[in-house]
Amino acid sequence: MTPRDPVGRREFLRVSAMAGGGVLIAAYLPSLDRVTRPASARAPAGGYEPNAYVSIARDGTVTITAKNPEIGQGVKTMLPMLIADELDVEWGRVRVEQASLDTAKYQEQWAGGSTATPINWLPMRRVGAAARAMLVAAAARSWNVSPASCTTKAGVVYHAPSGRQLAYGDLTGAAAGIAAPDLATVALKDPRDFTIIGKPTRGVDTRAIVTGRPLYGIDVSVPGMKYASYVKCPVFGGRVGSANTDDLKRQPGITDAFVVHGPADAPLSGLLDGVAIVGDGWWAVQTAREKLRVAWDEGDTAQQSSEGFARQAAQLSAQAPQRSLRNDGDAQAALGGAAHVVEAAYYYPFISHATLEPQNCTASYRGGKLELWAPTQTPASGRALVAKTLGMKEDDIVIHLTRGGGGFGRRLNNDYLVEAAAVARQAGVPVKLLWTREDDMQHDFYRPAGFHYFKGGVDAAGKLVAWTDHFVTFGQGDRYAPSANISPAEFPARFIPNFSLGASTIPLGVPTGALRAPGSNAIAFVMQSFIDELAHAAGRDPVQFRLDLLAAVQEGAAMDAQRMRGVLQLVAEKSGWGQGTLARGTGRGVAFHFSHRGYFAEVVQATVSKAGAVVVDKVWVAGDIGSQIINPLNAESQAQGAVLDGLSEAFGQQITIRGGRAEQSNFDAYRLMRMREAPPVDVQFLTTDFPPTGLGEPALPPAVAALCNAIFDATGKRVRSLPLSGQDLSWS
Repeated sequence: MTPRDPVGRREFLRVSAMAGGGVLIAAYLPSLDRVTRPASARAPAGGYEPNAYVSIARDGTVTITAKNPEIGQGVKTMLPMLIADELDVEWGRVRVEQASLDTAKYQEQWAGGSTATPINWLPMRRVGAAARAMLVAAAARSWNVSPASCTTKAGVVYHAPSGRQLAYGDLTGAAAGIAAPDLATVALKDPRDFTIIGKPTRGVDTRAIVTGRPLYGIDVSVPGMKYASYVKCPVFGGRVGSANTDDLKRQPGITDAFVVHGPADAPLSGLLDGVAIVGDGWWAVQTAREKLRVAWDEGDTAQQSSEGFARQAAQLSAQAPQRSLRNDGDAQAALGGAAHVVEAAYYYPFISHATLEPQNCTASYRGGKLELWAPTQTPASGRALVAKTLGMKEDDIVIHLTRGGGGFGRRLNNDYLVEAAAVARQAGVPVKLLWTREDDMQHDFYRPAGFHYFKGGVDAAGKLVAWTDHFVTFGQGDRYAPSANISPAEFPARFIPNFSLGASTIPLGVPTGALRAPGSNAIAFVMQSFIDELAHAAGRDPVQFRLDLLAAVQEGAAMDAQRMRGVLQLVAEKSGWGQGTLARGTGRGVAFHFSHRGYFAEVVQATVSKAGAVVVDKVWVAGDIGSQIINPLNAESQAQGAVLDGLSEAFGQQITIRGGRAEQSNFDAYRLMRMREAPPVDVQFLTTDFPPTGLGEPALPPAVAALCNAIFDATGKRVRSLPLSGQDLSWS
């Protein structure tokens, strides 16, 4: 790709006439590594600059390009809503198109960490506002009046003094000659004037989804395409010794079969050794796969197991932590003087992302150029990985973004992209690489398991005065396995005067990675459950105990205690906490957590039969994600989905390791919540004077602890290990 010429601030927004009429308004900032700037050129102030396209046709139809990958979080609808509202058009006249990867035109073109809202809230609005200003200027010029005397509404520019008006579609030619305004100073709407932002808006793909139109990576079809399977060692990181590929080539419908050797130093997220099977159809490939025989070199990970990890954790727990992460006050002395001391060991397992759409990628390699169609969350990283692995230039690789049938962090890794690319290049034909459910579950980047060994003390007045946590996790020395870390500032740090947090690590050959609300999805379970234990030991109401704890905040806390108190009080009010009497076997639990800039508190009501069967009756959710709920319909759905996701994880999800491989391979052994088991989830948002933040993740973490605390309230049995399917919760 030829580097673009240096651009000035007013050139970020460019306007050009479209063939056949209309106007294209483009906002972009070339990546700095692709631009050679003269010494006199200044980078734009203000950090992130918008990268979006708006096209307006003569009939008034507005097409907005959504730059970020859509994995079910609603970003393909939300980002265009921001632009459309400031552009001041009717949402019914808007058409949305998905962008392909283009790092010269877009920045932050990825999905993860609930970042789309905080990153794009102002930039995308400025794109729409600037486009509106240019259309107003075009109309004012044609009328020979001041732009300040003009207004807009629903895609029309008005000049009230003269009664004149012009639709945007009628201004497309004139707007192409208007100088682009400075995005940093363009006037934005007062939120009271929003017509799209804040209104419940159905997803732009909803109709296509429910009517079965092709949207997902698994739906892609290109001319001349073959189907492919890629078989890796069942032990993580194992390598191919030999394989009967010649036998497979003789199978009906099979066009090729070959061994692929990944780089010797390839990480588990890169191209690993495997056997590729290519054929005319999916079933032909799978039938041939059943006849595959491979001699694997399993490597050292074959010695690892979940039972072994548990033994090592128990041994480490009896020793001092290998590292001290935080040490405030004197926790040991405070424990010695406490009126009540509670000691508890908690465990949570490895879990799989279990995206309903297994990993897939379609790849076409021709003449040294590679084209990929993939539901990736990180397309730029995927392109870089493929280029490095195959020895190609990134500019010779095109990635088209398809909708993802679930991401949850799994598609932050691009192993399936590089596999498809390698197979397509060697096969010499376009291929659609499809993983089976078994491939997907047994070659995941799992939420890491973890062990916490707690001691806590409360004084005679019921105040929490001491806390120690020895966290046993995975890694080597000072390096944690991906997503296996904990922050020294993690709550309740800075809320307890005598606080100690230490960590020890166990070597791991099992791949781990980010899963929806990474870290927080497990940490909230152990922290909020142990806080509940301490509240019970103190004889205090669990909500009031937490409110008192939040009132004890010290300088340097990682979260805003007042915002968390707000949602905790709101969820207590909405759930009727402490009011009425529950039937025997029915209990309520509460929990809160701060993650991904979001503040959430939740109450779960659950009923446990005497035999130990758990039914969740209802969940109440209170969240604070700032001053504006951009799309209330999607916001409610995201919060409800996150809660149900967390409950599903708690009930039956775990991956156990034996002989260096995952034992679970499909939904018969890795159970997800069924629709009939989903409880009603009441969601309330507390609007505050803070910038809007994301919503894909922060509602999940409190759900698990709130459920476990409800089970204790119902039965008197404390859940310290997940999943619930492995616990005896019977009572009498």
